[in-house]
Amino acid sequence: MKLTSEQVKQTVNQLGAQVLPDEHPAMPQLNSMFGEHTFFVDEMGLKVLEPAASPGADRESGEVVSLADWGDSDLTRLMAHEPEPTGVIVVFGHMRH
Repeated sequence: MKLTSEQVKQTVNQLGAQVLPDEHPAMPQLNSMFGEHTFFVDEMGLKVLEPAASPGADRESGEVVSLADWGDSDLTRLMAHEPEPTGVIVVFGHMRH
């Protein structure tokens, strides 16, 4: 799921992860492997958000899905694995204009 800039801010605040900017050199490879997403990295590895179904909820939310784990202690090499839902839900607040 591709996030808006406001959703990115809310995700960073709730997860403490860093967003990979669109101009990051790894983005073409990540997009070809995993599709168009907003990618995040944290101390565990590479994550994305997938839409979360929230029956009756008035706010959008996304579930954090792990795509790759760090393959070294320096956090420089990612090892891809099957997408794994983490059970962590990010709730997006209402946006005001």
